[in-house]
Amino acid sequence: MNQEYKGVWTIAEISDGKIETVSYELLSWGKDLATKLNVELSSVVISNKVENLDSLIQYGADNVYYVENKKLEHFYPDVHTNILKKMVEDFKPEIILASATTRGRTLMPALAAKLNTGLTADCTDFEIEEKTRSLIQIRPAIGGNVMAKIKTITKPQMATVRPKSKLPLAKDENRKGKITKIEYDEELFRSKYRWIEFKKDESSIQPLQQADVIVSGGKGLKKPENFKYLQNISKKLKGAVGATRAVVDMGWIDYSHQVGLSGKTVSPKLYIAIGISGAVQHLAGMSSSKYIIAINKDPEAPIFKVSDLGIVCDALDILPLLEKEIKSGDQNE
Repeated sequence: MNQEYKGVWTIAEISDGKIETVSYELLSWGKDLATKLNVELSSVVISNKVENLDSLIQYGADNVYYVENKKLEHFYPDVHTNILKKMVEDFKPEIILASATTRGRTLMPALAAKLNTGLTADCTDFEIEEKTRSLIQIRPAIGGNVMAKIKTITKPQMATVRPKSKLPLAKDENRKGKITKIEYDEELFRSKYRWIEFKKDESSIQPLQQADVIVSGGKGLKKPENFKYLQNISKKLKGAVGATRAVVDMGWIDYSHQVGLSGKTVSPKLYIAIGISGAVQHLAGMSSSKYIIAINKDPEAPIFKVSDLGIVCDALDILPLLEKEIKSGDQNE
C-alpha cells in the first residue's frame, strides 16, 4: 500500500492574501528531496484569497494545489486538517513538510493523528535512505546535545521545519508549472470553532520565528520594566524580542516571546541573550542560531558554552550603553 504514495508536498502559509516567506523556504527543502526521489514537488495553498500563486512555481514548485473558500478567511484548525486529510487521501504524497510556526505546529500534529502516521517536529535537516526511499528526519535532541535521526515507517512521512533554516531558491520567472484549483463540498468547511478577534503583538516588528535578529532577556534584567531596552534595541535592529520561561512565568512578558522547549524554537542570524544563564531547555530553542552574543555577570553561565561572543557584566550596566550606541550608529550611517 505504501507504494501508492508518491511526491513531495509543502504547506504554504498565507497571511492577508500574501504568501509568507516560510513558504518559499519550504520549497527549497522540498526541492532537494523531490530531486533525490525523482518525483514532483507540490505546494498546497488553503485560503480565502491569495496573491501571486505563480510565485510558488517560480520558487521551485512543479504543481500548486489551491483550495479557495470564503470560509477560509481565518485559520480554523479543524477545517484545515479535514481539507488536508481529504487531499492526502486523493493524491497520496509520500512526504509532507510544513514550517514549525504556530500554524504549522497546530496543524501537523492534528493531521498526523487523522492519517494515523508519524510526525517529527522542528527538523533542521533531511536525508533520503537510498534502499528504502524513506525520509530521514534530523533534529536536535536531549537539550540540543545530540542530533537525532528519525525514520517514519508509515506514509505519508511528515515533518515540520524550523523557519530560517534554509534560504529560498533563486526566483525563476520563466519557470513553468501547473496550478490546480481543488473544489470540495461545503460540508468540509464547517468548523467547531467561532472566530472572536485577532490581536496583533505590537511589541515586535515581526513574528519571533521569522526574525533575523532576536534580542532575548532573562531574570538578569531584574524587573519587567527593563524589557523596554530590549524592545528599543530590537526595533533598531529590525528584529524581535525573546524571553526565557522564567520571566514569562513571572508575567514580565507575554508567552508569545518565550524561546525554548516549551516555547518557540528559533534560528535567527543573530541571537543576543541578555541576563540569561542558559538552562538546557532554553538552549534547545536557540542553539542553532547562526551567531550568538551572550551578556551575563556569571562567567560560568552555561549560555557562554554556545556563544560566539560572551560579555561578562551586569546586563543593566551595558543595556543603556548598547541602546545608545546602536542609535548613534544609525545616525552616523
